[in-house]
Amino acid sequence: MENRTVRDRLSALRAFMTERKIDVYLIPTEDFHSSEYVSDYFKVREYFCGFTGSNGTLLVWQDGAGLWTDGRYFIQAQKELAGTGVTLFRMQDEGVPTIEEFLTKQMGQGQTLAFDGRVVSARLGMRYEKALAEKGVRIFYGEDPAEGIWRNRPAFPAGEVKVLEEALAGESVESKLERTLSRVEQAGADALLLTKLDDLMWLFNLRGCDVACNPVAMSYGYLEKDRAVLFLQKKALEDSVRKVLAEKKVQVEEYSSVVSFLKALPEGKRILLDSRFVSYALYKTLADRHTLIDKMNPTEALKAVKNPVELEHMEEIFLKDSVAVTKFIFWLKSNIGKREITEITAAEHLEELRREIPEFIGLSFPTISAYRENAAMMHYEAVPESHAVLKPEGMLLVDSGGQYLGGTTDVTRTIVLGPVTEEEKLHYTAVAAGMLQMTYARWLYGCTGRNLDILARQPIWNMGLDYRCGTGHGVGYILNVHEGPQSLRWRYVEGVGETVLEAGMDVTNEPGVYVEGSHGIRIENVMVAENDVKNEYGQFMHFKTLTWVPIDMEAIDEKQLTETQRAYLYAYQRQVYDKVSPYLSEAEAEWLKKETRADQTAILK
Repeated sequence: MENRTVRDRLSALRAFMTERKIDVYLIPTEDFHSSEYVSDYFKVREYFCGFTGSNGTLLVWQDGAGLWTDGRYFIQAQKELAGTGVTLFRMQDEGVPTIEEFLTKQMGQGQTLAFDGRVVSARLGMRYEKALAEKGVRIFYGEDPAEGIWRNRPAFPAGEVKVLEEALAGESVESKLERTLSRVEQAGADALLLTKLDDLMWLFNLRGCDVACNPVAMSYGYLEKDRAVLFLQKKALEDSVRKVLAEKKVQVEEYSSVVSFLKALPEGKRILLDSRFVSYALYKTLADRHTLIDKMNPTEALKAVKNPVELEHMEEIFLKDSVAVTKFIFWLKSNIGKREITEITAAEHLEELRREIPEFIGLSFPTISAYRENAAMMHYEAVPESHAVLKPEGMLLVDSGGQYLGGTTDVTRTIVLGPVTEEEKLHYTAVAAGMLQMTYARWLYGCTGRNLDILARQPIWNMGLDYRCGTGHGVGYILNVHEGPQSLRWRYVEGVGETVLEAGMDVTNEPGVYVEGSHGIRIENVMVAENDVKNEYGQFMHFKTLTWVPIDMEAIDEKQLTETQRAYLYAYQRQVYDKVSPYLSEAEAEWLKKETRADQTAILK
């Protein structure tokens, strides 16, 4: 069945392309800052193809269109693209060309590739330039393809900006600026252009609301010795915020003036920037008149290592959040089959429990509440038009988190609602085993996430299965739920750097199994890297767990566990009971005691 709405929008875009003599239009999923999630104003790719996932790039040409997305979204994209005339290209699948390979093969001599240069990163834009140079392809980057086509487009985001008090931030703006500028100098630069929104919020101890679930404000920053310039939409600033920034000697300029500011800089500066996040358009503004040093933003590495104040607040918040999730699991298991519960109402009840926590601000991402086969879609979203009613059978996967004054949480549990198959038990047990092996990992300082990923993946690989994503990502502090540069992933990607795991870096631990049309299983905790013993071999390290939510023993087949894995399981479950039970009702605590087998001896101390 044709999707006439999307086809009409693509027809309008192709008419625009003909008028401008454009052969291929590239539309990514980004805003002016290469953010992972974007406000509704920037959902141009979604507007032109109907795919709602958070990652994907659309290419449009006169007689076709293609969407490239990753393994998290294959099932979802296949459904949402049906009838649109847009072909799905499954990234990293064997035989599927990359966007560069496709463009290099399909584009003819002297043709024109177009994209909005403000929403394509400098790194990607230059890669396309280089790949297509031999064919003399012209790059046109001066227009927004939605302009004049997207009627009733949502307004450009401009929400209120607030100051994060130093008692919560744990470090002053002055100290952060000093540490950042020290690294700028070490990189051989005399200035830093900063465009990454969560880095800017961290650096200036601010929080905003311009992206749903991400407490960031549209902003740019330019730093030199003795000068810090912050570009914000002034209409979003209360006088109290202006006053605080003035006291910190931060020069505030209008957000839209960043291009004119950069053009007015004296020629010959050595400017540090991160081409993954600086837009192609801004890069081009600077490239001819200055020396550009392309390195990771120093703020990204500084922000990733949580300070003692942040860690203290995180421990408190993660425990409160874990109590809410544990209460939710008890409620769900107690009521399933006795009243109607849907994927949506389950998610709503969990949010209500979180709202009872005094520090709660909002969700850290839209809750994924996915029943049975829906859970095979890693980023499934239940909506009023399409969702499942839960039954006392199978499993419900719930991936959720909260923003709090004191931390950002991210936790997944797959919950048994009734009888499950032997295959589901086998898969659940392997996922739990992998998650626990990572939980109790020990390693020598100097390891990156690629050294450790096998610990979580091994029990799943042993079954000839895999999950098409990393095992873990960093988590922001009252910021974005996905944070770099730390991660846990096995795949080597050329040009993508790896980061040594430092004490104070937090990371998720979330292996899974996803079987299309049947079920999906994920278990996720957040952990913090800490120093362990130091001896003649070097500094050993381990993880400290922040998330204390029970693993569902109804889906565990202990015969499939090694003695070590079983010891890990009982040790973790006992800690869950000890930490969470004091905050539960009598009935909830009695249930948790049975759920965690806390009356049995913990094997591992």
